[in-house]
Amino acid sequence: MAHASTDSVLSLTDQRLVAALQCDGRLTAERAAHVLGLSPATVRRRLHALAADGTVRVVVSPVARPRAGGSAGALFLRIRVLRGKLDTIVAALAAREDVPFIDVTTSGDEIFAVARTEPGSRDPLVFRQLPSTQAVTSLESATILHVFRLTSEWQHQVLTGPERAALSPSRLDPEAGASGSPSSYGSGSPGPYGVDTDALEQSLIDALTGDARLSAAALAARTGHPESTVRRRLTQLTAQGRLITQVLVDPRRLGLPIEAKLLLQVAPDHLAAAGRALADHPSVHGAFATSGPSNLHAAAYFPDLTALYGFLSRDLVGLGITHVETAIVSRAAKRTPAPVQPVPGGRARANAVSKSRN
Repeated sequence: MAHASTDSVLSLTDQRLVAALQCDGRLTAERAAHVLGLSPATVRRRLHALAADGTVRVVVSPVARPRAGGSAGALFLRIRVLRGKLDTIVAALAAREDVPFIDVTTSGDEIFAVARTEPGSRDPLVFRQLPSTQAVTSLESATILHVFRLTSEWQHQVLTGPERAALSPSRLDPEAGASGSPSSYGSGSPGPYGVDTDALEQSLIDALTGDARLSAAALAARTGHPESTVRRRLTQLTAQGRLITQVLVDPRRLGLPIEAKLLLQVAPDHLAAAGRALADHPSVHGAFATSGPSNLHAAAYFPDLTALYGFLSRDLVGLGITHVETAIVSRAAKRTPAPVQPVPGGRARANAVSKSRN
């Protein structure tokens, strides 16, 4: 049997399994089979095949929603470079752990990236390294002020509402423990989800970063904690909504080959409503209020250019938007975390951008 090409559209069954994982990244084959009307053996076989060739990966979300939708400590970067230097700058940015997302647009000299940083800080990447790189011709940065929708929250629209509800894990207040009382694990440092976490929970999140479907037994072996303890903490993290997973899959495999970045100017009295409307749109996988002249940033997937035109000409009407700039993504250059390596290595922080000054 001939193998499908790497950019062919997945079967409807596989697309529904991807959507099921978007509901719950640690979904069991038995539960998926029950809800989707498949056999557990079929689910196991298809999930294994999708993971084995790298078509689908489930990871811990590299950008998490903070409390009350507030600042996530991240910048949107729009970088223009000299012709012929695009790949060099992309490679240098991709080597950095503090840059989880990189997209190249169809203009051929433009990069969109997300950089994690401390809110209000003079980030060295923005203030020193990129501006002093001769290959960079212009740099715009915008601070995320409010999160309306994260990519980890986007769901492919191939499941019914009841199916999504049945596949999604039950959630408690993230400020509460598994029993509903205040968590006793809040004495540590702030975790990646705007909630305090202790060393044990952080070690589990770290171990799951590159493969969020690792079994409790595998996590126990990696972290050195008893398997019963690992299972209990995973249950608590899931119930509190603090184990935030993301399904990494090329949207072209889902029949969505067009990705657009939207930079919107919205009147202040319409900003919150416009952000919520974008977050509720099934095509939009990211929506953020930001600093800068474009105070609302969004990203969306579409099956074709006709659908994108319809979105711009119809769905944005009445939201108080006064200006729209649209950039089409030609290549998603980075979606972290990287695949788990057989032998854990160090996490040396790369400063390759500063080395690309030529």
